[in-house]
Amino acid sequence: MRHLALAIAVTLSTVVVAPALAQTTTVPPPTTTAPSPFWEKMKGSWSQTKGAVKEQWGKLTDDDLLEIEGRRDQLVGKIQTRYGITREEAERQVGVFERSQRL
Repeated sequence: MRHLALAIAVTLSTVVVAPALAQTTTVPPPTTTAPSPFWEKMKGSWSQTKGAVKEQWGKLTDDDLLEIEGRRDQLVGKIQTRYGITREEAERQVGVFERSQRL
């Protein structure tokens, strides 16, 4: 009788749990938009611009700056990682930086 109860329990757990385990949530890839003319210019003059970026976000390493290479999405991601902030906050900070650089 114990074996029968155990067999039923194992069968039920396989039927109920296995489909639940199979359902995984996937994170959609970040959306990328075409670079703005501002960021095209930033990428073109990155060697001059990275000083301002380093001044604004001192926690970014030289290796980070090499990876960023004037790409806005990379900058946002590195700021998010280094400062432990949300993507939205990193986007906001980069937006403020953009406005200050356009003056």
